[in-house]
This record gives sequence, C-alpha cells and structure tokens, in this order.
Amino acid sequence: MHALFSTCDLCDAHREALHNNELRVLPPVFRSFGKINRFRGQIATVQCRDDNALIRSTLESAGLARVLVVDGAASMKRALLGGKLAALAAQNGWAGVVINGCVRDVNEIQQVPIGLLALAAMPAPPDKQGHGMVEAVLNIQDVIVRPGEWLYADEDGVIISHEQLGLAL
Repeated sequence: MHALFSTCDLCDAHREALHNNELRVLPPVFRSFGKINRFRGQIATVQCRDDNALIRSTLESAGLARVLVVDGAASMKRALLGGKLAALAAQNGWAGVVINGCVRDVNEIQQVPIGLLALAAMPAPPDKQGHGMVEAVLNIQDVIVRPGEWLYADEDGVIISHEQLGLAL
C-alpha cells in the first residue's frame, strides 16, 4: 500500500511546477478499472496501437512499483489489456497501468490489486505482432509523458511530474 497522497494537495503544493509544465495533469477522460484507485510510481512507457505484445513483454519484467503508461492512440478498435495481463502486472510488482485505449475482462480486472486506468472497455482482442516502441516519449491526450517521470493517480485525476513529489499531507 502506498503512503496516502492527494493529487489535489500535490497540485496545490506545486502550483509553480504546474505553471512551468514540470507538473502536468492528464485530462479527465480515464476510468478506473483496477481494484486500487490510488497509486503512484516512476513511469515506464509503451507506444502501440491495437497490439499488446510489447505491453505483455514489459509487464513480464519486474515492475519495481513503477507505473506503465501505454499510448494506444486512443483507439477504440481493440482492447490492449485484459484480466490475465492485469494479474501478471500485479504479480510482478507493477503499481499501476494507464492506457490511452481500451481494456477487456472488466470483471476479472476489478478483482486484481492494481491501479488500472483506461478510456473504455472493449471486448475485441488485440493483435500480437509486436508493433510499437518501448520507453518512448508519449503524447497522451495532448500531455507529454516521459519514461522516468513520476505518475500520481487517485479519484481526482492523474498528474505527471518531472521528479518524485513529497507525499506529506
């Protein structure tokens, strides 16, 4: 369990970082699908569209309490993550996954102790060709997300920071 934090309080405490773009807020378009609503961690990235082979290979590695941010180009054609990959992520120590795209197996995912945000549910399975890039700089809903930055997510939203933020409330 992560130390308690509030994205609202972090934004209030770091107003200057918000103004100079060192702290960025993702638009409120993501739905929570995982069992955990509040998560944080250093960011790893995957860029792919309708193909989840690189997501699987990334989640097979040790998560080290990181957050995987996936740019699926906001595609609504295929789900990029389902119940098995969510369970794999939790088992391997990932704190969460944020997908600019869709998930499936929602009932299964809701039982997995992981933070998981996505745009929508979609029953169609992904391709598995390995198209895409890992550790790419992403543009998620017009917000730049870089590998190694920090993500904080709770019921109020998602923020991205150049550096780890203090969590004292």
